[in-house]
Amino acid sequence: MNTPEQLFLSHSVWKLQQMQAAIEARLPLFTPEQIWAKNKPTENSVGNLILHLCGNVRYYIGHGIDGQPNIRDRAAEFSSTAHDDLPGLLNSTIAEATQVLSTLPASRLTDPLPADLIVPPGLNSVLELIYHIVGHFQLHTGQIIFAAKQL
Repeated sequence: MNTPEQLFLSHSVWKLQQMQAAIEARLPLFTPEQIWAKNKPTENSVGNLILHLCGNVRYYIGHGIDGQPNIRDRAAEFSSTAHDDLPGLLNSTIAEATQVLSTLPASRLTDPLPADLIVPPGLNSVLELIYHIVGHFQLHTGQIIFAAKQL
């Protein structure tokens, strides 16, 4: 029988994979121009949202939880206007993240976050960080779904 900790981790993996599939199902609906289109300078394009999701997941799960080097360029996530392979980037990001979460010992959920990790206020443990990451991913997936519906 699964413990609550194991259920939390497996559900987090499932939600990330579910949101990845939702994004990938909608990407073919957009032309390359529509993927990078912004109605206003303050808006994010679908492409920027995907880059941001990948940067966020790699930073918090890859770097913050798994100890991988920090390679995030947050400013570029919002300023880029092209990427060679958004589906490939999304796929590899989620594959790496779900591998980390699938093998994370449940005992690590109460670990404090690394001191050098920049986190929103109120996040103190690995469990809280994972909860935040999944919620953030769902929020931006909803924006991409809405953009596809607008087409």
